[in-house]
Amino acid sequence: MAVRARFGVWWRMLRPFTLVASVAPVLGGTALAYAHGGFHTGRFLAFLLAAVLIQSATNMFNEYFDYVRGLDTRDHVGIAGTIVRDGVSPRVVITLAWMFLATAVALGLYISATSSWWVFAVGLACLGVAFLYSGGPLPLSSTPFGELAAGFTMGPVMILLVYYTQTLRVTATALWVAVPIGILIGAILLANNIRDIEADRAGGRHTLPIVLGRGAAVGVLAGSFVLATPSPWAWWRRAGSPRGPC
Repeated sequence: MAVRARFGVWWRMLRPFTLVASVAPVLGGTALAYAHGGFHTGRFLAFLLAAVLIQSATNMFNEYFDYVRGLDTRDHVGIAGTIVRDGVSPRVVITLAWMFLATAVALGLYISATSSWWVFAVGLACLGVAFLYSGGPLPLSSTPFGELAAGFTMGPVMILLVYYTQTLRVTATALWVAVPIGILIGAILLANNIRDIEADRAGGRHTLPIVLGRGAAVGVLAGSFVLATPSPWAWWRRAGSPRGPC
């Protein structure tokens, strides 16, 4: 396989377009912390890299376990399926996923050692969600709760963690910022599940669009955007300015 083609395969497996779901919370939490007078370069860079590694590992877990369960085929719509379409070794995929998580844990040790060890405990719980989203006997991605788990973990939990590691405090303003981002991250997964509704139903999954039906799921998706819109404006009025009171 040519170098360019091989790079393309690995690039697709990492699903780089999904990394916005991990980068946005880190940037959002850090920007708010900076506005409130807190910024630590080392913790910011470590958190950003750890978030990208965890998201990439989650994508690879999803790739691997969908292959194991026979859910991915050559005709699957979307960027997934590099194992069945491109011949990437399943063992390589799962090994790389664990290596990414191990590196994220090492970064978490640094972040916690320079802030608080409670951050490490919460971070480990987030890693558990990242694995259980696709792994385990009943993956969250196969239930109606996948969007909720991802949105809550990568929205409020991650943003509050980022904000805390920069300022060593948690405020109501940080929560105002975290909620709409969490809603939008859940909306990303909901849109993917609406697209995959027929394939997921054939694979025995019970995702939210399957439980609700396509029409109702589209309605929930539209409602998510409506619900996420007022929160930043409410925060802006509460704070008064980007460097307003916490």
